[in-house]
Amino acid sequence: MDFLQDHYAVKNELVLIFISVILGLLIGAEREYRNKSAGLRTFILVCFGACLFTILSIKIGVANPDRLAANIITGIGFLGAGVIFKGENKIEGITTATTIWATASIGMAVGSGYVYLSLLGTVLVLIILSALTYLQNFIDNYHKVREYRISLTTSKDIQYCETIFKEHHLSFLMIKQMYSQGSLAVTWRITGKNTYHEEVIRRLVEDPKITAYQF
Repeated sequence: MDFLQDHYAVKNELVLIFISVILGLLIGAEREYRNKSAGLRTFILVCFGACLFTILSIKIGVANPDRLAANIITGIGFLGAGVIFKGENKIEGITTATTIWATASIGMAVGSGYVYLSLLGTVLVLIILSALTYLQNFIDNYHKVREYRISLTTSKDIQYCETIFKEHHLSFLMIKQMYSQGSLAVTWRITGKNTYHEEVIRRLVEDPKITAYQF
């Protein structure tokens, strides 16, 4: 009788591990499709590892079953920090880091036997990552924020650039100036519709007073 119970328990745990791999694969496939720093294998291993550690925590820590599971959060914190990096104009990788964190919670839910809860969590993660991207793009189209670094020949051209921004209905804020060997580089934070940004870019390319720009 004990043998049958142990056999059933092992079979049940193998099913849970398999489910965690599938759920990690679904989330990882979405991240891989978008070519993010953490992809398919990372999310499979995170979900599987969180599930396995939770199972072991329940089986080993009979008196204190949360002693291993509690440390999963600490380990996930280190993984999340590894995918966050500073780009030229902003911090990148935060969404991927939080997705790793959410995937670990899904793995823990599977390992604890809450399969339906983990399925719901996976669906919500995929909706947030995929469907809400369109909402984010919609917002960006009407309120796009960019930092422009424009190289000028004289300080008088600063006002000239700001006039261009005003003509294209863009809000601006000068945040940095750098002078080097006869060249003046000025950085503005520009806010406005995406179409207005595109018009300004075309204007900068064609304008003889602008020697170089980047955003």
